[in-house]
Amino acid sequence: KDAGFDVGDGMQDLTGAQELALGAAVKEKYGTDFFMLDQYPASIRPFYTMPMEDRRFSNSYDMFIRGQEICSGAQRCHDPALLREVIRSKGLGEALEEGGGLYDYVKAFENGVMPHAGAGIGCERVVFLALGLDNVRKASMFPRDPNRLTP
Repeated sequence: KDAGFDVGDGMQDLTGAQELALGAAVKEKYGTDFFMLDQYPASIRPFYTMPMEDRRFSNSYDMFIRGQEICSGAQRCHDPALLREVIRSKGLGEALEEGGGLYDYVKAFENGVMPHAGAGIGCERVVFLALGLDNVRKASMFPRDPNRLTP
């Protein structure tokens, strides 16, 4: 908000410009390029993300370097009843019907799944930021964009 961004009710995802401004604010206040955000609004996370006790939020996080997201992760929902509830809340209830795209996925959880988590890291983005390159495609062996799909 201090940077002049309208964050509304605070329950939407951050824009790229907001992430960059937050990175600059973190650098100015704490003297570091690295920061994490956690407990994102559940409405902007995938159906398999574990909700918090306050169901408006999820047990998820993003890691940033200089306002650029490099990693996203979360605890996964391992309870089949809760998983069905979350899927329905996201308007995907028909995918739970037999033959639906999520039926077998959720059915597998009925046999018992341990609490677990996952994350994805953008290696090219980390290299891009570490080397101070002007374009992330320069950090990729086979960069892709809307005009280039093959090496």
